[in-house]
Parts: sequence; structure tokens; C-alpha cells
Amino acid sequence: MGGNRATYVNPFIVNGRTVDIHITVRGSDWYWAVMSIMGFTMLAIMGLSFRRHPTQRIFHYILAAAAFVAMVEHYSMASNLGWVPIDVEWHRSGHLDSGMNRQIWFLIWPLLSLSVLFTCAAPTVHILWACFLSAVMAIMAVVGAVVRSDYKWGYYGFWIWSWLLLVHSLLIAPRGYAKALGRDIQLAHIIPASWICLLWMLYPVCWGVSEGGNVIPPDSEFIFYGILDCCLIPITCGIFLWLHERIDPRYLGLYIRTYKDPIAGWRDPALVTGGVEKSQEIGAPGQVNEGTGQPTASEPDRLAEGMPTAEGQEMA
Repeated sequence: MGGNRATYVNPFIVNGRTVDIHITVRGSDWYWAVMSIMGFTMLAIMGLSFRRHPTQRIFHYILAAAAFVAMVEHYSMASNLGWVPIDVEWHRSGHLDSGMNRQIWFLIWPLLSLSVLFTCAAPTVHILWACFLSAVMAIMAVVGAVVRSDYKWGYYGFWIWSWLLLVHSLLIAPRGYAKALGRDIQLAHIIPASWICLLWMLYPVCWGVSEGGNVIPPDSEFIFYGILDCCLIPITCGIFLWLHERIDPRYLGLYIRTYKDPIAGWRDPALVTGGVEKSQEIGAPGQVNEGTGQPTASEPDRLAEGMPTAEGQEMA
């Protein structure tokens, strides 16, 4: 038996319950295609990272991680694994929509918020707040979907409120930080932030006519979510990296240390050759550095010798 066998190998039965409203092979095929797009996006980002110096690849790491998460997520749903049976609030007539259960899933978006706020060198507390709101949106979506009564719309309201707060945190509040860093940074912030906030506004629309209102069948829901995901990950990543092409992350306070860089408070690498300081020979354990009386790193107990006590006297 050839072709897509995901719905055959993983049937629509969980804990003895059989869902009546579910995806078809066409819906699974579409998500396999979306999974491939996400995988290609991840590989493309990783390939483009080699065009930048290793110290300037922080955004490539973040965006590649987002694409990887999206790839795994779509693999699960294409395999007919990313769902649970849920009783619907409204029973619809028709071949595809009639039934008692509904599939649900959710996305995780904090990595995109992290990239946007890193761009404008926003304070850490702003970044944590935006990442929290991004996670709350996804959590409210899935919690609302598993509630069978009309109380699900309360979580939907919390989702919308989180989105409004996130628009302020991503788009409005950081504008001053981006503007202070120059025109290039300002564009690299405002364009992706506006695009992401617009797409995140459409996710509740899809939820409302699918998990929430049971208006469209799961295959149509897959198409809706899949298009949004393709706009959110591949297109956003492409725009983001293009705008950052001439921006040095060090200007934003972002720097990835290499093995050649000194560690603050440690030895100057210019004095080190092959791991041994030019001006110092390696002594046996118990010896002091060049007769200075200072203990070596191999004798941490001697670090306390000669240190003044609280009374100002030396320790024995």
C-alpha cells in the first residue's frame, strides 16, 4: 500500500474514543508539504549563517530554532498525532462537520518576540514580558480549545488581550530604543514587528471558525493555519535576515564569544601560546607562581593564606 498512510497507521482513536470530525489524507498531505517548507527554511538559515562571522550569528540561531520547532510541530500533525478528541460546542450539519469531537493544537511563538526585541536592544525586562505574552497566547488557544462549553470564549478573550499587550510590547514600546540606534535598526525592527503582529491577529480568526466555532472542517483549518505558518516562519525569517544583512550584532550589544576571545578577569590570550604562558613555566603542584608567593590554581586551599580576617589580622 503506497502513498500517505499516516491516517491509516495512526487512526482517529484515542483512549477508546473515535473522533467524528477529523482530517483526511489531503489535509495530511498539505501538512507534510508545510513541514518540508519549514525544514528547508531551517537549512537555508543555517547555510546563510556561514556568510557571517561566527560572532554575528545569534539571529540565525534563534530563527533556525523557530523553524525547527515548526518543522517538528507540522510533522506531528501531518502524522495525525498532534490532536486530542474534544466535544464540540455546536453541532453542525454536513458530511465533514457533524460529530462530537474536534482536533486541537497550538504553536509556540516566544522565539520570534525574542528576535524582534533583540533587534532594538530592548531592556531584559521588556524581552521577558514579551516572551511571556507570546507563550500565554498559545496556552490560551489550547486551553480554550479543550473546553466544550461556551466558557472557552473566556480564554479566547484572554488570548486577544495578550495579543493587544504584545502589540504594545513589540511594536510601540521599543520604538524609542530602535530610533536611537539609527535608521537601519529602526527599519529592521518596525517591519518584522508589524508583519508578525498582523499575522498573530489572524490566528484567533482561524481559531474562532475552527476549534472555537466548529464552522470549517479540519482540512480547511489545516490550510488556514498552514498558510499563516508559512507567512510567519519562512517569509518573516527571510525579511528579518535581509534587513540584518549590514547590521553588526555587536552594535546591539549582542556578541558570541569565540575561543580566541579573552574572558574578563582571566589571562590575556596574547600571552598564551599552546595553552602555556610565555612568561611562566608550568610548575609542579604546590609551587607558587614565579616565587611571588601567590598560590597556583591547583591549590585552592592556599588562597585563604595571607588573607586578612575580620579583625584585620592575617590567617594562620
